[in-house]
Amino acid sequence: MVDRQRLIERMRAVLGPGGVIAERNQLRTYECDGLAAFRVVPALVVLPETTEQVQGAVRVCHEEGVPFVARGSGTGLSGGALPVSDGVLIVLSRMRRILEIDYDDQRAVVEPGVINLWVTKEVAPRGYYYAPDPSSQLICSIGGNVAENSGGAHCLKYGFTTNHVTGLEIVLPDGDLVHLGGKAPDPPGYDLVGAFVGSEGTLGIATKVTLRLLRKPEAVRTLMAAFESADAAGDAVSKIIAAGIVPAAVEIMDALAMEAAEAAVHVHYPEGAGAVLIVELDGPEAECTHQFEEVERLCQEAGSTTIQIAEDDDQRALFWKGRKSAFAAVGRISPDYYVQDGVIPRTALGAVLREIADMAEERGLRVANVFHAGDGNLHPLVLYDGDVEGEEERAEELAAKILFACLALGGSITGEHGVGADKKKYMPKQFTADDLDVMQLLRCAFDPDGRCNPGKVFPTPRLCGETPGKRHVHPAEQPGLVEAV
Repeated sequence: MVDRQRLIERMRAVLGPGGVIAERNQLRTYECDGLAAFRVVPALVVLPETTEQVQGAVRVCHEEGVPFVARGSGTGLSGGALPVSDGVLIVLSRMRRILEIDYDDQRAVVEPGVINLWVTKEVAPRGYYYAPDPSSQLICSIGGNVAENSGGAHCLKYGFTTNHVTGLEIVLPDGDLVHLGGKAPDPPGYDLVGAFVGSEGTLGIATKVTLRLLRKPEAVRTLMAAFESADAAGDAVSKIIAAGIVPAAVEIMDALAMEAAEAAVHVHYPEGAGAVLIVELDGPEAECTHQFEEVERLCQEAGSTTIQIAEDDDQRALFWKGRKSAFAAVGRISPDYYVQDGVIPRTALGAVLREIADMAEERGLRVANVFHAGDGNLHPLVLYDGDVEGEEERAEELAAKILFACLALGGSITGEHGVGADKKKYMPKQFTADDLDVMQLLRCAFDPDGRCNPGKVFPTPRLCGETPGKRHVHPAEQPGLVEAV
């Protein structure tokens, strides 16, 4: 058993008294991330401001045999930054400097606590942007994006975080500092940057991240088409992709998701619509104009009842505000809900939506569907009332059944929210024991003692008091004071 007081004193020696939180009432602030159903109070929280302080804190953990967990903004939805009760939570939110912008090489070097949207705001005046745009980009950090390999609405055309990170500075679990990759694309040797991005904080802590910047496209066109059903909207997506068009983003919201978003942000969705499809094209003006006309025609062929075209940036922003606020907005129509994240082949969209509807009806529950239609990434939101006896259990069962349906269709248990603590029990359903052993070998190469974010990704017995990933509306969300992420 580690002497806690000695641990506190050693951490204060590294970070100063202002960089260490040891009071229990303050530690509770960090007991969960965006998946609030999982709660563990850490033994200690440290707030480093430099790479050297991260190294020092990790080295103390290594020498004392203490586990540690890195945390960015704490917006993850899979419990990936859930603390461990006898461990140290290393919070990187004070490391929020944009260190370098290299326009010639189209790179930005940032600290892990930098907020995703800050990167685009920094480079936008010069005509550049950072492509990955998770719905939480107003508050989520680049370090968290790296851990979870975050995506977003525009990852269909531009890829996930892993496609936009070219270099990393990493503090290994023993406190050593290493550099992987750099500004150049595709360095020789093993793709260790690729291995680290999406490793959910189990291989070390990123202290500097080199990001790829893109030029703003010459033209952007966005439309919102209404359909009688999500099936019909899915058919339109298939027609668009089959025509050889690769939109920047293709998103679908069903009627229940629209009802929630309308109450929150007043997009003025078409009355009576069963689903809306948001399609955004970007690129050279001539190509964009031609393809946009094709998309309009294909939506009409698929049975679109109305099509709204964004006339300016403000209307385009409103379309996206409705889509990106959908998770939090669902709190306006249900006291509790379960956020699910699964992937299917795009062609199976209609089949799986019908199956979800049937399974929900059997259990007397409602499901609001929001999804990245272009790459088959579903986000069904299972609505329930935790005060109604048995409803919570049925919601949990339905959320699991949805994942199993995704796997049966050749999909995945997660698209962009990660495995974390929430879905580790499902890993053996997607991967064989040999698959998991190979993953463990990679992890052990970085962290042979298993002290870096233990209890995540790999199936282990649940900790005492853990329950699966149900989601309760935070009191502050109910009156719309904040948006969940």
